[in-house]
Amino acid sequence: MTNQNVKTDYDVIVVGAGNAALCAAIAAKEQGGHVLVLERAPKEKRGGNSFFTDGAIRAAYGNLDQIREVMPELTDEEAANTVMPEYTEDDFYDDLMRVTKNESDPDLARTLVSESFDTIRWMNSHGVEFELNKANQSFVEDGKRIFWGGLPLKTKEKGIGLMRSLFNRAEELGIDVLYESRALEIVRQEGRVSGLKADVAGEVKTFGAISVILACGSFEANKEMRKEYIGEEWEAAAVRGTEYNTGDGIDMALKAGAVRFGQWDGCHSIGTDANVPKVGDFNKPGDIFKKHSYPLSIMLNKEGQRFVDEGADFRNYTYAKYGKEVLKQPDHIAYQIYDSKVRPLLRPEYDLEEATVVEADTLEALVDKIPVNKEAFLATVREYNEAVQDGEFNPSVKDGKGTKGIEPPKTNWANTIDEGPFYAYPVTCGITFSFGGVHVDTEGHVLDRNEQPIPGLFAAGEMVGGIFYHNYPGGSGLMSGAVYGKIAGTSAGRHVQAVQTI
Repeated sequence: MTNQNVKTDYDVIVVGAGNAALCAAIAAKEQGGHVLVLERAPKEKRGGNSFFTDGAIRAAYGNLDQIREVMPELTDEEAANTVMPEYTEDDFYDDLMRVTKNESDPDLARTLVSESFDTIRWMNSHGVEFELNKANQSFVEDGKRIFWGGLPLKTKEKGIGLMRSLFNRAEELGIDVLYESRALEIVRQEGRVSGLKADVAGEVKTFGAISVILACGSFEANKEMRKEYIGEEWEAAAVRGTEYNTGDGIDMALKAGAVRFGQWDGCHSIGTDANVPKVGDFNKPGDIFKKHSYPLSIMLNKEGQRFVDEGADFRNYTYAKYGKEVLKQPDHIAYQIYDSKVRPLLRPEYDLEEATVVEADTLEALVDKIPVNKEAFLATVREYNEAVQDGEFNPSVKDGKGTKGIEPPKTNWANTIDEGPFYAYPVTCGITFSFGGVHVDTEGHVLDRNEQPIPGLFAAGEMVGGIFYHNYPGGSGLMSGAVYGKIAGTSAGRHVQAVQTI
């Protein structure tokens, strides 16, 4: 139901309507409660950041047989020709702790990991469909499709399919959804949540509720908060997803007694097409502007200098931090440079009509077409080529084919750039979500400054601080939203039952 015959009082109110929020709403409904979802956006822009995702979702699993539990259409023949290395809970946990420099809260991290595949099963039981992440996480060799990187699952039709499935399920379950409804304030009586005040299409209304779940994103779309907490330069970052994630939920939680938690000066950001829209375009979802074949490139700024080790690790473990490095460059621009040897290996997004590219038969002609320091640019490419060491190039593994004698080095996948035609893809920085949030426990309760639950208040998704620092393993944000959405919804429903029995 949407905007018609809506109750004025509910057991559970969920603020937000992305992946985490709808998982929370569905889980709360499973507990028998009357549930309302408040979405700030109009209906045609619903779905939060989740609508824009490429759909890759990281979960721990044992083998291909376990994956097939949520993918029954995978035939025996296809399975026989698929090589799927196991990705255990320890693998997931170790990857998460490694890329966050061991700063991820161990309890929150372990819960994310241990609940990941059960949550995949649960989502599937509610109509979310999954498929193999073939294009981005596998290659074919001797007739076998070989997966790598611990990320073989994605939602069908990317974030569009994910959100369609979750909204369909919410409607089937009788969950009310109000659009153009901006939550304003958590109402409390005697220290407990008793409702929520919201601006509904210009009219301020107060809804009674026993539990409130905040799942309306972090503050990545709030230019002033980005500048204040992450840094002045972040004013220039493009917002990759919804324009409505401006920190409302965090502000309400803090006013209700919550505390800041996590890395407030950190965020998930990527190198994205230099001509990306300044906020997410709902007519072009699916993460189509990203440029993630950079491990096969060298990246140079306008001064003609490299600034990162493009081949430090697989894309899954570096892309969420390299956007920040692009933002630091002059005019917030860098150029990914490829030659004809590797151009056929680039990811599908490089072939889209939205991709910005400059092409030329020689490096000199290429540099003439882009606004860079020509002499320095050509000198950097020449020094890089001379530093490339012998070895076998293999993009499916960390091949150790690197450089010697230059800074920064290129640790893996170092090929000379010397066979025309040559390609330059200009990229800038796009922010996905900020890492700063509020403190929750492993049951989704929002905690106060004494680390005690605020009765009736829960949070999920990007609002959960303390999981991601500096970086994150690809696909773990979507998984975290689902895991903690399900947890928060379940806990909120149980809180309702406990209060009603008093």
